[in-house]
Amino acid sequence: MSKLVIHTDGGARGNPGPAGLGVFIQDENGRVVKEHSRYLGETTNNQAEYRALVDALEHAKELGATEVECLLDSELVVRQMNGQYKVRDADLQPLFLKVWNLSTGFRKVTYTHVRREFNKDADRLVNEAIDRHLRG
Repeated sequence: MSKLVIHTDGGARGNPGPAGLGVFIQDENGRVVKEHSRYLGETTNNQAEYRALVDALEHAKELGATEVECLLDSELVVRQMNGQYKVRDADLQPLFLKVWNLSTGFRKVTYTHVRREFNKDADRLVNEAIDRHLRG
């Protein structure tokens, strides 16, 4: 599998609050190859967004991707990963570094901001993870 298209989302109910992540991965033909969601505990929205990207890149590596196109609705994370913004938040710096290091294992990685309505599958997975936890 050479190229994967990955939608990621992270969210917290409250900021910080109960948080989750969602990863929705398709091959270059649009076929769904992986859906992943996970409850994160109490964290911030931005930390959840980064942790979703970490999980996504780890899954992409397991799936044998050489190229990944990451689509996120977090403009902050996209701009930080593309070098347009500095990572000033001390809690985000280790997460940024982890994503950066994971990205070096691929021939090509792109980060693109998409509006929330174009990230519905990843958003659904975030909410499923949080709801599962809150229901016990």
